[in-house]
Amino acid sequence: MDTESTYSGYSYYSGRSRGSHRHGERSRDRHKSRSKDSRSEKSVTINTPPAEPLLGDSTVRGSEQIQDDNWGETTTAITGTSEHSLSQEDIVRITKDLEDSVGLDCRRYLALTLAVILGLLVFLTPLAFLVLPHLLWPEKLQSCGTACEGLFISVAFKLLILLLAVWALFFRPPRAGLPRVFVFRALLAVLVLLFVISYWLFYGVRILDSQDENYQGIVQYAVSLVDALLFIHYLAIVLLELRQLQPSFSMCVTRSTDGETRQYNLGQLSIQRAALAILEHYYCDFSVHNPALLSASKSRAAKHLAGLKVYNVDGEFPAAPDEGPGNNAAAAGLAHSQSRAMIAAAARRRDSSHNELYYEEAEHERRVRKRRARLVVAVEEAFTHIKRMQEDEQKKSPGDVMDPREAAQAIFPSMARALQKYLRTTRQQHCHSMESIQQHLAFCITHSMTPKAFLESYLSPGPTLRYSRDHWLARQWTLVSEASVTSGLKDGGVFLLKCVDFSLVVTSRRIPYIQLSEEYIDPKSHKFVLRLQSETSV
Repeated sequence: MDTESTYSGYSYYSGRSRGSHRHGERSRDRHKSRSKDSRSEKSVTINTPPAEPLLGDSTVRGSEQIQDDNWGETTTAITGTSEHSLSQEDIVRITKDLEDSVGLDCRRYLALTLAVILGLLVFLTPLAFLVLPHLLWPEKLQSCGTACEGLFISVAFKLLILLLAVWALFFRPPRAGLPRVFVFRALLAVLVLLFVISYWLFYGVRILDSQDENYQGIVQYAVSLVDALLFIHYLAIVLLELRQLQPSFSMCVTRSTDGETRQYNLGQLSIQRAALAILEHYYCDFSVHNPALLSASKSRAAKHLAGLKVYNVDGEFPAAPDEGPGNNAAAAGLAHSQSRAMIAAAARRRDSSHNELYYEEAEHERRVRKRRARLVVAVEEAFTHIKRMQEDEQKKSPGDVMDPREAAQAIFPSMARALQKYLRTTRQQHCHSMESIQQHLAFCITHSMTPKAFLESYLSPGPTLRYSRDHWLARQWTLVSEASVTSGLKDGGVFLLKCVDFSLVVTSRRIPYIQLSEEYIDPKSHKFVLRLQSETSV
């Protein structure tokens, strides 16, 4: 009896403990759900900073992070009070970038300073030729007649034309920083410097030392200098601008990560100038580089390699002390057969991997079409709530009038979830931030663009310049070439343009010589006869 009461008491207390444990678990689950709901509600109302991407992690480089489709309810938004830490590698990288930028700026400003000094020397030299005789021996100079005064007007207008021409050709904002000097520009600068120095030497020996009294001859000497400078400027136009206009090479540009290829025709350029022209075309023609698209194939290959094992088929297992040579031979034969069976099974699984790839791509395309249809419907419904008000309607209800920015913020929540899911499915979440999407939406509303025009930026990847400046402004390229970068392009030449994530492989091919021949056809020879058969089919 005591034993039964003891067991019943034990079961009662154990039931109470289990009941209280379940009650505690339910209360903790409710608390977690409340905290999760509260976090999801807060994440909806938090304004993401402009630099934050709209979806997920912005630095998707090597592997794709598998996230739930309902990430809006489970993710925690990062507010503006979050702390950011820098590692030692980041500090070293930032320091190196600053040093490189300082070096490039110093070199650019040094070249600009030398160009300005040379330009001032060129433009002040003719004026000095005309002024120095009046300052040094004015009483010995002959009077300047009508022809001499007419040369003054000629010198003035020629200098003005030369000033405008030099400003238009040489003093343009630099497009890029090249690793080596531009050979033709350096040669022209040296030519101009030697030319001016030779004129000064002749002027010092024949005019300053002798104190020439023929002022009209001095003026003609200055006019000849200006004419020669104009001819040098014409030579600069031919070498710097006209020489490269005729296409001579076909450049094949291939991106190393996804194999996207473009063809460009270029003229007679050096390797570094050709690289600059290719990069200018790259930002406009190539689609934006998306490393997240490469993560799927990498993860699939890693999963496939992880399932394969290599066995030492010809190896021998160590024998136990109590086993004889017969048992050792039997064990070795059994291990040999098992190894062959495992290798054959792995080979069969490898042969069937194309089926997995096929069904995986089919499923991904199905999900993309489904998310795209939802996004199109959501955007069209959101645009139906916006209507451009006429002048008479603005007078009736002035309180309901919104500017494009306010209208974009008002309709954006209705399409945000569908857009988030579509961008995650197509792995474009790191390319678009919430601020950029709202700005694009406000732009479309301002110019009365259709929903299709708004969606075009997200349904198909565009060139790099379409996206924010972070994707292309701070990117530094490295030119890798076996030949000197100042040498000209050659048939079969190859060079690389490398950046952090990928590289562009450039191959040059000379455009072949085309021989055309002419064949004359007399217009009167276009005469035909209708042939009729005697027997026709019934």
